Amino acid sequence: MSDAFPPERLSTDELFRRHASFVARLLYHLGVARADIEDVLQEVFIVVHRLGGYVCGPATPTSYLASIAYRAAASARRRSHTQRTRSSAALPDELAAENANPLQLLERSREQQQLAAALERLSPEARLLVVLVDLEGESCAAIAASEDIPVGTVYWRLHRARGKFRDAVRRLEAKTELVRRPESRPL
Repeated sequence: MSDAFPPERLSTDELFRRHASFVARLLYHLGVARADIEDVLQEVFIVVHRLGGYVCGPATPTSYLASIAYRAAASARRRSHTQRTRSSAALPDELAAENANPLQLLERSREQQQLAAALERLSPEARLLVVLVDLEGESCAAIAASEDIPVGTVYWRLHRARGKFRDAVRRLEAKTELVRRPESRPL
């Protein structure tokens, strides 16, 4: 029994046009060095091309791309064998902000640094969930479909990841507070 209409398929070109910036942001949050993002982004879309694009189904295009990007980021980290440091705290989309207020840029930079530092304290799996759901707005159902796991498992993993993220933020805030308010020492 076949459907009268074949499922909609998105080509690699169409996926790239629509979602390359999403994949670049995700790679950044997954710890890929800024200098390597372009190369790893290309690797992601080579895999997409080999797989024949995206067939519409329960997984969204972004959750489909995220599962591929997650594996590409892990490979890039293994290849690099270096400390994951960045020359800029800006996200790839924001590297060339136009007409931005310097104070707004400074505040955004501080927030991004704190976000990046807290995310880097998470395991890659936890980081992926937090980024996909909380930063990119992906649904748990779509993530479950792309990974072929029960949606309840995604919710459980996300709950644990968020808890670890909150703990990381608290630790960073406490550390920042100690730096701002050094203890007085007797002379």
